[in-house]
Formats: sequence, C-alpha cells, structure tokens
Amino acid sequence: MFANLFHQLVGGLGKTVGLFTSANPEVRAPIAVSLGAISGALSRYYLTQWFAQWLGTGFPFGTFFINITGSLVMGFFVTLTLQRAISSPDLRLFVAVGFLGAYTTFSSYSLDTANLLQTGNRGLALFYWLGSPVLGLIGLELGSFLARKL
Repeated sequence: MFANLFHQLVGGLGKTVGLFTSANPEVRAPIAVSLGAISGALSRYYLTQWFAQWLGTGFPFGTFFINITGSLVMGFFVTLTLQRAISSPDLRLFVAVGFLGAYTTFSSYSLDTANLLQTGNRGLALFYWLGSPVLGLIGLELGSFLARKL
C-alpha cells in the first residue's frame, strides 16, 4: 500500500515538474528547485509552529523533527531513485534540492557525510561531520559579535 501511494506521489510530482519538459533545461532546473523550495519552506514553517504550540518552546522539537525526517526522506529518496534508475533530473532537483533543501539542510549534511564515508574518505568525513556544527556555531557567534559591534 505504501509503495503504491509513493509511486502515485512521485508520478504526480513527475508530471507537475514534467510540465516544463518542453522548456529549456537551463530554465527547467531553477523552476523545479523553486517549486520544491516553496513547499519545503512552508512545511518547515508550519511544522515548527505546530510543534511549538503542541509541546512548547523549551526545546526545539520542530527543528529536531524536521532534521530527522528530512534525513530519512533524503536517504529513502536518493536510494530509491538510484536503485530504480529514476532518471528525471527535474524530479530529483524538485525533491532533493528544492523541497528537502528548504525543509532542512541537515538532510544534505547527512547525505554528504555518508557519501564521504562510502567513498572511503573517513578523515574528510569526520572533519565534515564535526567541523560543520562546530565551525557553524563559531561562525554564528562571530557574526553575532560583529553585529553587536556595529
């Protein structure tokens, strides 16, 4: 049942993005990313609001849920499209870059880390995995410090 529902969803998305198949590929790609980004950003916004109302704001439950589910969907979608050889670049851009990119960048971070591990770049994977949050936090604090100095 789930597989059938998923195939219908992917087929519908493929048809939606496929509306632009006659357009120049240089135009189709940004349209696919933009359409996915709109839905991803709105999903993130409304889920964050819903979790804050439901569970409060003492812990970022919405962001936590979004990061985990975004990673799960990224892993599922990328694996499925590679194994089933779904070759529509517009669909991949719509889901992986557009929707999931706006929904969460954590899913891309997770995929990039896994790709580095799978290619045998363990040291680089470790640096990326630890360096991204640590240097990201340092960057945030530095940016905040600089803004306060203005």
